[in-house]
Amino acid sequence: MTTQELIAASSKYLANTYARFPLVLVRGQGARIWDSDGKEYLDFVGGIAVDALGHCHPKMVEAIRAQAEQLIHISNLYHIEPQIRLAQLLVEHSFADRAFFCNSGAEANEAAIKLARKWAKDHWSSDRHEIIVMHHAFHGRTLATVTATGNPKYLHGFEPVVPGFKHVPYNDLKAVERAIDSRTCAVMVEPIQGEGGVNIPGDDYLPGLRRLCDEAGILLILDEVQSGMGRTGKLFAYEHWGAAPDIMTLAKALAGGAPIGAMLAREAVAQSFVPGTHASTFGGSPFVSAIARAVVRTMLEEDLPGNAARVGKYFLDRLSALKGKCPIVALARGKGLILGLQVTVPARDIVTACMRRGLLSLTAGDDVVRFVPPLIITEADVDAALTILEAALAEVAK
Repeated sequence: MTTQELIAASSKYLANTYARFPLVLVRGQGARIWDSDGKEYLDFVGGIAVDALGHCHPKMVEAIRAQAEQLIHISNLYHIEPQIRLAQLLVEHSFADRAFFCNSGAEANEAAIKLARKWAKDHWSSDRHEIIVMHHAFHGRTLATVTATGNPKYLHGFEPVVPGFKHVPYNDLKAVERAIDSRTCAVMVEPIQGEGGVNIPGDDYLPGLRRLCDEAGILLILDEVQSGMGRTGKLFAYEHWGAAPDIMTLAKALAGGAPIGAMLAREAVAQSFVPGTHASTFGGSPFVSAIARAVVRTMLEEDLPGNAARVGKYFLDRLSALKGKCPIVALARGKGLILGLQVTVPARDIVTACMRRGLLSLTAGDDVVRFVPPLIITEADVDAALTILEAALAEVAK
C-alpha cells in the first residue's frame, strides 16, 4: 500500500479516537524514525515517554528474541521467573516491598485506587474511601481513572462518573489539608504533571503531602507513569524531593515499548491484596517481564537517568534562551527529559511546523509544546532539534 492508501484504510477500519498526523512511521533506530516515504525525523515524542532506550536498542531486541524462543505466556496461576526477577529489581531500587503487574498505566492506577480503598476498609471504616486528586491531572481513560483525571473534555458523554474523588488545585498544600476529612483514604498525585502542562511542584509540595498523609493516617499514591523510569534524572521522580509514597504506579518506559503497568507498594499496605482481590490475565507475562527487566537493567548499567539529567539541563537552558529571541515563547520548564515550552499561540501549530521539518514533538494542553525524547539522546541531538524548533517558531510567529 502507498502512504495515502494506508491512511485511507486507517480512516475506514479504525475507531475514530485519535486526531492522527498524516504520517505512517515504519522504522526506527536510536532517537530517529522514518516514515513510509523514507523521510527521517528526530523523535522527541518517544511513543509519549515510552521509548526510553530509543528504537531497536540491541539489548532490548536480544531480550525479545531470547524470551520469544523460550516462553511467551502462561497464567498467573503459576510462578513466572521473569516476573519474579523484575519485581525484585524494582523493589531493590525503590521504596517498595511488593509489586503487582498489569498492562498499562490506567490499569496500574486502577489497582492503586482499589488497594487504597481496600486498605482503608481493613484499617479504618467502610465509608473511608475518598481519594484527593489534583486539577490538571491525568491518570488514564478507564471510568475510574478518567474521573480521577477530572478533565471535563475527557468526561463528557460518559456520565455518571465514578464517585469517591475530590479535586483540589495542584501544588497547593493548604487545599489538600482542607480537603482531608473522615472519608479520605488517600491522596493521589503525579510528582510532575505531564499531560497537564509539564507542571513542576514547589520543593515543599511532595514532602508536605507526605507529612499531611502521615498526620491523617492516610496513603500517598504517586502516579509515576510518565515521570518514572529515569525520565526526570532520577530513576523515580519522588527521589528528587525525598518523599517516598505508600503506593506508586509505573508504565510507559518500564518495558521500553512493550505493554506493561506496575503498582508498587509498602508491605503494610500491600497486605490488603490477598488472593481473589485483584488480578490480570496478561499482567507480568514471561515475555513482557523479560523485556522490562532488560530495559531497567540497561537504564541502570548505562546510567540513563544521569544522561537525562545532564542532557535535560542543557536542553532546558537552550529552551529558556528562546524567550528573549522569539515573541511567542512565554516560558520553558521541566526536569530531566520531560520538558515543556509554553507559547502564546496554539501549541499544535508549532508541533505541525516542527514535524514538516523533521522533528516530532507533542502538546501538553493547548499552549505547551512537550518534549519527552528517548533517554539516550545527546547534546548534538538537542542542537539539531533546536535548529528545527527555532525555524518552526519563526514561521508560526509570522
